[in-house]
Amino acid sequence: MGDTADEAVHTIATPEGPARVRVRTGPTAGRGTLLLSHGAGGLGDSADLAALARSLPRAGWVVGLVDQPWRVAGRRVASPPPRLDVAYVPVVRALRDEYGLPSPVVSAGRSAGARVVCRTAGAVGADAILALSFPLHPPGRPERSRYGELAGAVGLGLPVGVVQGERDAFGTPDELLAAGLEPSLLMVVRGAHSPNPSDVVSAVREFLDGRFPES
Repeated sequence: MGDTADEAVHTIATPEGPARVRVRTGPTAGRGTLLLSHGAGGLGDSADLAALARSLPRAGWVVGLVDQPWRVAGRRVASPPPRLDVAYVPVVRALRDEYGLPSPVVSAGRSAGARVVCRTAGAVGADAILALSFPLHPPGRPERSRYGELAGAVGLGLPVGVVQGERDAFGTPDELLAAGLEPSLLMVVRGAHSPNPSDVVSAVREFLDGRFPES
C-alpha cells in the first residue's frame, strides 16, 4: 500500500471458514484499533479503506483490514447477512483476546460491512462504531429501509459515526436524517457510494480525535 507501516496477516477460524485480517501498525501504535470490514463487492482494498489503512497507522492507530471468509475462499457472492455476522464476531474476539490489539476497538465497515458492524456492535463489545457508506436501502427501493440496523447500534449508547457520500444511491444524507439519524452522528463527504477517499480519511480522523483524543 505504498508506506512504511508494518503489516501482519492473521488467519482466524470462524464457523463460516477462515477469515483473514491484515493488521497494519505504525511507529507509534497504541491509541487504539480500527477494524475495517469490506462491502459485498470486494476485499478491504476499496479506495477509501486503503486510504484509511495508509493514514491511520501514522496517527497511532492499529488498523485491521478484515476479509470475510467468503472472499478468502474466492467466492464472488457475499454470504447472507446472518452468516456474515457469525463470521465477524469470532474475528473481533480473537483479535482482542489472542493478538492483544490495543483498546479502544472501533468496529468499522463500508456498505455491507457497515451493516455487519452495526448488527454485531453489542456482541463484539465494540467501543465505537463507524458506518461508512451505510446502505440504507437498495438503489431505487427506499421502502426497503435498513435503518433499524443502524438504530440498533445507536441505541447501545456507543459513539457512532456515519460517513455518507452526498449522492449515495443507497441512501443520501437527507434520507438518513429523514429516517431518524441524529445530525450530530452524520458526516457528509463528496461523492456517491464510493466517496472521495481523502474526505473519508478526514471525517474518520475527526471522529476518532473527537471521541478518543490523543493523551
